[in-house]
Amino acid sequence: MTATSTLPEPRARAALPSRRHVETACLLGPALIVLALLFVVPLARLFSLAFTDPAGPFTTFGVLAESAVYRQVMWNTFVVAIMVTALCVLLAWPVAYVLSRLDGVWFGIALYGVLFPFWISVLVRTFSWMLLLERNGPINRLLMATGVTDAPLALLFNNVGMLVGMIHILLPYMILPLYGAMVRIDRRLLLASDGLGASLVDTFRRIYLPLCLPGLAGGATFVFLLSLGFFITPALLGGSNAITLSMLIASFVNDRLAWSLAAAGSLALLAIVLVLMALTARLLPIERGLFAR
Repeated sequence: MTATSTLPEPRARAALPSRRHVETACLLGPALIVLALLFVVPLARLFSLAFTDPAGPFTTFGVLAESAVYRQVMWNTFVVAIMVTALCVLLAWPVAYVLSRLDGVWFGIALYGVLFPFWISVLVRTFSWMLLLERNGPINRLLMATGVTDAPLALLFNNVGMLVGMIHILLPYMILPLYGAMVRIDRRLLLASDGLGASLVDTFRRIYLPLCLPGLAGGATFVFLLSLGFFITPALLGGSNAITLSMLIASFVNDRLAWSLAAAGSLALLAIVLVLMALTARLLPIERGLFAR
C-alpha cells in the first residue's frame, strides 16, 4: 500500500493540485528566470534611465512634450500606421477570401505564397525593395518603357517607399486572422440569406461582414501596433524624409547619446501600445480578435 493511499480521501485530493502546482513551477521556473534576466531586467533598466535627468525625474518627458519635432514625429508615426493598416485591410480581404474558398493543392500553393515571406529576413526583403524602387530600378524602367512617365519617379527615401515595404512585410499578419474568421463562416447562412431574398450587399453587410469582424479587428490591431514600433524598413526605405518614432529614438542614442530621452520616448511608445491593447481588449477579446475563435 502506498503512502498516498493511507491519507484520508479529502487530504489526498488536496495534495494532488498542490503537487501539480509545484511541478508546473519547476517546469516554468528556468524559462521565467531566463526571461527575467534577459528581457525584464534590461527593459526595467532602460526605462529607469528616463527618470535620471539631473533637472528632475520627469524633465525628459517635459522636453519631449514641449518639442514640436517630437510631436510632429509622433503624428507622422500614427498617420503611417493608420495608412499601412488601411491598405493592408484592402489588400488582405480578397486574398483571405480566396484562401477560404480554395481546397486541395491550390489551397496549399496559395497558403505557401502567403507564408513564404515569413521565412525570409526582414532586412533582405527591405534591401530587395531598395533595388526595385531606385531611380534606375526595374519599376521605374518599366514605367518609362510603357510611357506612364517620362522621368524616373521618386519612389525611395520617402513615404511611398516606406509604405510599400511595410505593407509587404505586415500583410500576412492581416491575411491570416481574416482567413481564420472567413473559413469558420457557415455557408448555409449565406444560402439562407439568398433564399430569403436578400441582395448581395445586404448579405455582406448584415451577415458576412459581422462574422468577419473579429478577424478583421484582430489583424488590424496587430498590424497597427507593429507599424508603430517598426524600425528597419522605415529607416532604410523612408530615410530622413520620413522619420518615425522608432527612428527618432534610435537617433537619440546613436547621434546625441541622450539615453534619458531615448528611454522616455520608448516608455511613451510602450504606454501608447498598452493603452491601445487595453482598449482593444475592452471592445473585443484579444484571443478572439487575433485567432478568430
